[in-house]
Amino acid sequence: MLLNVSMVMLGASDLQRSIQFYRDKLGLRLASEIPNFAFFDAGGTTLALSRAHAQHSPSIVGATEVVFGVDGVKETYEKLKAQGVEFRTEPRDVNGKEWTAAFVDPDGHILSVFGPP
Repeated sequence: MLLNVSMVMLGASDLQRSIQFYRDKLGLRLASEIPNFAFFDAGGTTLALSRAHAQHSPSIVGATEVVFGVDGVKETYEKLKAQGVEFRTEPRDVNGKEWTAAFVDPDGHILSVFGPP
C-alpha cells in the first residue's frame, strides 16, 4: 500500500545553480549532496534535484507543479521577490480562502506558493 509522497525529484541541468536557487532564494535546508544529486528538507517530503534525470530525459520540464504551502502568500511573494525570484503570476485568490502565486526554478520547473493571503 502506498503510504505517502516521500520525495519529489526534479531534473537539474546545473546542479550548483539549482542548489543556490532552492537554498539561497527559497530558503530550503540542503539536507545532503552527493555526486549528481542534492536533497532538500521540504517539511516532511524530500525535494531532490538530479543531474542524472536531466541528462537522460529529452525534456526536464513537463506538465507538473511543485506547490509549497505557506502561512501567507502575499508576504512570501514579497520576500521571494526581494531574493530575486521571478514570478509568473502575482498573488491571486483561488477559492475565496486560499491564494497562490507561481514562479519557475532555473530549469523552468513550475513552482508555486499556496495558502492564506
